Amino acid sequence: MIIDKKNAAQFCDGLRRRGNKIVFTNGCFDIVHAGHVRYLTAAKNFGDVLIVGLNTDESVRKLKGSSRPINNQDDRAEVLLGLKAVDYVIFFGEATAENLIAEVKPDIYVKGGDYTLETLPEAKIVQSYGGRVELINLVAGRSTTNIIEKILAEK
Repeated sequence: MIIDKKNAAQFCDGLRRRGNKIVFTNGCFDIVHAGHVRYLTAAKNFGDVLIVGLNTDESVRKLKGSSRPINNQDDRAEVLLGLKAVDYVIFFGEATAENLIAEVKPDIYVKGGDYTLETLPEAKIVQSYGGRVELINLVAGRSTTNIIEKILAEK
């Protein structure tokens, strides 16, 4: 289910009232691959509900360049919601998920091990309200960029 960003705080308050531990992560998830699936499954294991903040098409272009995303935001959301680990998706258009995290206030915020607490701008917000940040090791060699480069090399 896609949660409207305007209703995110209220929706998450309802989840918490029902006793759910909320886990949140975010990203572009342009071409979903095994590394993404393993990452999202590991993230879900930290709590009861996994919410994915999904970059809008416009924000992906700003972050990754004019040739991205490969898949539009609606398709990317549909694929994510088809995964067993993902419960909800919220679109966001900023470069970081700081504002969205301030609204959602997840119990646990998960990001890839290519970050540290010092380089993760969202970490300070999560820690300010008593939430926890978990960093998950990435699967070596698995990335959307690698997939795109392989396809282009085979042309």
